[in-house]
Amino acid sequence: MRRLHPEPAASVDPYDAYGDAPGLRVGMVVSADGSATDAEGWTDGLGGAADFRVFRTLRALADAILVGAGTVRTGRLGPARLRPDLRARRGGPPAPIVVVSRSLDLDWSLPLFTEAETPTIVVTTERARSGVPSGIGVVAAGEDEIDLPAAIRALREDLGHERLLCEGGPALSTALVRASLVDELCLNIAPVLLGGPRHTRLLGGLAAEVPLEPAALYLDEGVLFVRYLLRV
Repeated sequence: MRRLHPEPAASVDPYDAYGDAPGLRVGMVVSADGSATDAEGWTDGLGGAADFRVFRTLRALADAILVGAGTVRTGRLGPARLRPDLRARRGGPPAPIVVVSRSLDLDWSLPLFTEAETPTIVVTTERARSGVPSGIGVVAAGEDEIDLPAAIRALREDLGHERLLCEGGPALSTALVRASLVDELCLNIAPVLLGGPRHTRLLGGLAAEVPLEPAALYLDEGVLFVRYLLRV
């Protein structure tokens, strides 16, 4: 990986490049024309090996990893795991996955809930919390709708998860941005144009313009890795 900004350009290790993790990051990969999914409807094929290296690095640097219920319902999200080198640099087991779900329409038999080295946590409402099976950690925030600011406070103050990473999907990422909870957007731009109306866009439904400040720019295998600070 090469750093292009700030100058001068230099070779960097992804762990060092992203090591100054802020309070809450959103990490996403998109095509050059803004699609958050590939031709098959997934993010896996967009950024290739370079994107996956940064994906694993962001996970290793986080205290907890937020995902939306829609991502879990695809069945493609397993428990967080760490390569031996990243485990050594992290100094411990992987961060827990934190599933944000109001309806709790989830398959509790998935490995995400039954086989995770670090137990998965569920964020839901006070009204729904009784629907979380025993043995699964739960954060209840809000009576009928999830109170995201309260949930983030609970993850930090009650559970000690200071550095948070949101991996999406777009609905959860958008909700966190709208609530002014995001400190940094780690946007990985794949060198491909996808076009067409059937691809999911990065963010939708923002109530107002959100200014961004470019903090760093990297290039690896054709993928541009941009770190934006959110000024909200």
